Amino acid sequence: MTPTVNGTPLTRHGSRVSTLPARPAPVRAATTHPAKPDPAPATRRPVPRPSVTPAPTIHTMIVCLPDDLPGEALTAHQLDKHFGVPGTLTAHFWAVPGLRLWQRHHMIGLRKGQPAPCAGGPVRLLDLPGMRHAGAVGAGIRHQIWQHAVHGTRPATGWPAFEARHLADPDRYPYDAATADFHAQPRVNAMRLHAATNPSPGQPGIGELEMYQAGPLAYQHYRAATAVVGDALLTADGGKLAPVSDALADRVTYLEQALRHLDTLAPQQRLIAVAL
Repeated sequence: MTPTVNGTPLTRHGSRVSTLPARPAPVRAATTHPAKPDPAPATRRPVPRPSVTPAPTIHTMIVCLPDDLPGEALTAHQLDKHFGVPGTLTAHFWAVPGLRLWQRHHMIGLRKGQPAPCAGGPVRLLDLPGMRHAGAVGAGIRHQIWQHAVHGTRPATGWPAFEARHLADPDRYPYDAATADFHAQPRVNAMRLHAATNPSPGQPGIGELEMYQAGPLAYQHYRAATAVVGDALLTADGGKLAPVSDALADRVTYLEQALRHLDTLAPQQRLIAVAL
């Protein structure tokens, strides 16, 4: 044990050393973590409404007849029974020029005229190239008329876009509002005014607004293709080709599919046109 002098401890050499006051043990400050803010309530995202695609407008359907279909089936009542098509035959096709007398009995609904209109017949007896050429020529003339009618107006939005918006939320965007918004566009008004003052058939219609706006050559291609494949096509095995909607992109997709199918048909394959 080390002796103490006057209360001061000595070292082993006898020298005095001052006693250092005892330091209190450092007190560590309590570590405080900042309180984490309560998580913000999750923002409730609106549930997206399912998109609605308007049904396409189909005036003329082309039907590829099965080989074993009897001739008496080509009546309005039988068309609905055999194909599920509630329509009537229409003189949509042209017979080939110089049709022989013995070939006439192969035609369906053949009428007099030059070119001779008919409701259908074998592919080899239908003037499909002539129909496409005439469709393109007529489209070129109508597009020129349309360009004069809408000169100075800005491109407009086609009706299918307004119809789709209405169908997606009919309560907030009623049909009347969609129609009013579509008709309020200057280019649409220009087309309506032209049609009102030129009531002759074949005038540009607002239903083909997108097709006209695609350009003169595109419109000619569109009308040439539509002349031979109509608005929808029913294959011989019961398959149906039709556009998803009236939008130009959907119409073009249908035309591509229908023209490819038409190119695969045998010369003896019978076609008929049905007005729905």
